[in-house]
Amino acid sequence: MKTSIRKKILTPLLIAGVLAALTAGGWLFLAVSGLPDVRFLAGPDAVVNLTVRDWSGEARPFVLGPANPSWTPLEQTPQHLRDSVLSGEDFSFYAHNGVDWYEVRQSIVKDLREMRFARGASTITQQVAKNLFLSREKTFRRKVRELALARQLEKSLAKDRILELYLNLVELGDGVYGVGAGARHHFDKEPGELSLRESTFLAAMLPGPRVFDPDKKMDKVVARSDHILAVMLKGRMLTEEQYLAALAEVSTAFGTGEEKTPHGEDATLDAEPGRESGFEEFGEDLREETGFDSHSLTEEKPIVEIPVVTPE
Repeated sequence: MKTSIRKKILTPLLIAGVLAALTAGGWLFLAVSGLPDVRFLAGPDAVVNLTVRDWSGEARPFVLGPANPSWTPLEQTPQHLRDSVLSGEDFSFYAHNGVDWYEVRQSIVKDLREMRFARGASTITQQVAKNLFLSREKTFRRKVRELALARQLEKSLAKDRILELYLNLVELGDGVYGVGAGARHHFDKEPGELSLRESTFLAAMLPGPRVFDPDKKMDKVVARSDHILAVMLKGRMLTEEQYLAALAEVSTAFGTGEEKTPHGEDATLDAEPGRESGFEEFGEDLREETGFDSHSLTEEKPIVEIPVVTPE
């Protein structure tokens, strides 16, 4: 009798569980179906034609790759610029497999608690995937596709290649994309000529160049630059001497007209690496959209049909 009752209870639950698993599996299959083949990006001469929008909303073409005069190969990017970007955007870039699952869990918890997309968790690899192939819609389906593309990128491309693409894709001002254009626009220098402080200045703008705009909100740019320097010191990317020298450079490099008092060890006490410092440290929701439009190679309703050009 007890066995019969147990079967009557467990059988419907088992069937429901199997159906739920099949439904979820089917949804995931549909969500990631039709993703582009990213392997062509591994080639050093690969070129992608994109559409971006300037801050007035006007659509403009943008070329990612050596065909762009502002393209900067990774070997021409100073180490302190790479370290500045990683310290501000994705400290564990060389350790994770394209997705930082700790950050994903933290993001889900915060989003559920606030009932909105309140916390970002995108790694550099995910940002490359999103800006190259996906629309800007904030949906669970798009996030799943972003995660799947990030894993494909990690399997197909070397870490240095992913970072190279990212550094040439980031927005650093109105119509300013990539560290090459950013260095020339803000400092009238080539990337290899940037000082440590100038590199952290560019890295400070990455969460949102319309919020961290040096023409309007220099105090925010300097404060985030200070934070990045502190993370670099704590991560042993800098000596204390280099750290203090970079802090002192702010008045001459950025024209703030004020003396910068180095705050030594105190600045590093709470300096934690991660992707949220730019959003939460300054008490604002800074998650503005980048200038990249719906330039997907596979997503629905792209504004412009985007061809991918690969070398013969």
